[in-house]
Amino acid sequence: MSRKRLLIVSVGTLVALGVAFWATLTVLAGHDVRARIESIEAQQKFTDTGNGPVEYAVVGEGPPVLVIHGAGGGFDQGLLFAQTFIGEGYRWIAPSRFGYLGSPLPEDASTPVQADAFAALLDHLGHERVLVLAVSGGAPPALQFASRHTERVSGLVLISPAPFTPHGALDGERPVPPWIYEALFGSDTVYWTLSKLAPGRLREAFDARPDLLDGLSDEELRRVDRIVTSFLPASRRIEGIGNEVAAIDPDTSYPLEDITVPTLIVHARDDRINPFAIGIGLSRQIGNSELILFDRGGHLHLGHHDEIRSRVRAFLDGLSSPE
Repeated sequence: MSRKRLLIVSVGTLVALGVAFWATLTVLAGHDVRARIESIEAQQKFTDTGNGPVEYAVVGEGPPVLVIHGAGGGFDQGLLFAQTFIGEGYRWIAPSRFGYLGSPLPEDASTPVQADAFAALLDHLGHERVLVLAVSGGAPPALQFASRHTERVSGLVLISPAPFTPHGALDGERPVPPWIYEALFGSDTVYWTLSKLAPGRLREAFDARPDLLDGLSDEELRRVDRIVTSFLPASRRIEGIGNEVAAIDPDTSYPLEDITVPTLIVHARDDRINPFAIGIGLSRQIGNSELILFDRGGHLHLGHHDEIRSRVRAFLDGLSSPE
């Protein structure tokens, strides 16, 4: 057999093996993705807000807390963060923001419109006033909600708040370039494969770096892995990821001076996703605010979950009262 023919046969064999391997991964990933979708569909509810349907879930009993998830999330991530930073004894109201899971992306998907959609959801549920917990990318629409619907907010908690106009984050500050995030969320199979074959690299995409994982309790380690795996189905979150730039739209203003409710801000100096200067800036611009600043812990505040939950609960308990 000639060298040329041997090369062609070898390349063809490698391609066939690659196709077969990818097909196997797709089947395996599909099983886990379907399980995640079934879990989501078992909890999801919908209401029309005037800007299209909004997906949400409600869990627990007690004073109502609107829980606003971060980038790459959905109501399922919101519930996970409510469990992490609030705990039982409250009624968690967790919507999926525009473009995430079952909440479609409307023509106007700006943060003010998203805030108005939150108000419409509360109308549907019959809540006049709520406490608000917003994590990362959930902070900009939470700020809009607190300034546009001040009378409906009893208290505001912002954890690792994301950039908003006029603030911005340089790509170099992030642990992974933005285009890699988009690639991850573009394919369920790619995301699932990385979660199985390179979980450490995937954790780093969420700023769960090896030095921060060292010495964590088993519970916090499990919580990190739940955060990572909760991003499946990734393909149902890609539109929301693309819409995160709405928070830094130069045509959108954030009248922080209109926010007068008690506000608790939690940020870490070594957050590599959202600069801690954002948390400091918010604490200076929102009059009735308190800042909890950690030197170490990253975007997910690793090693501080118990302390944060205790501080958040004390804050919320002090503001809670029967409606």
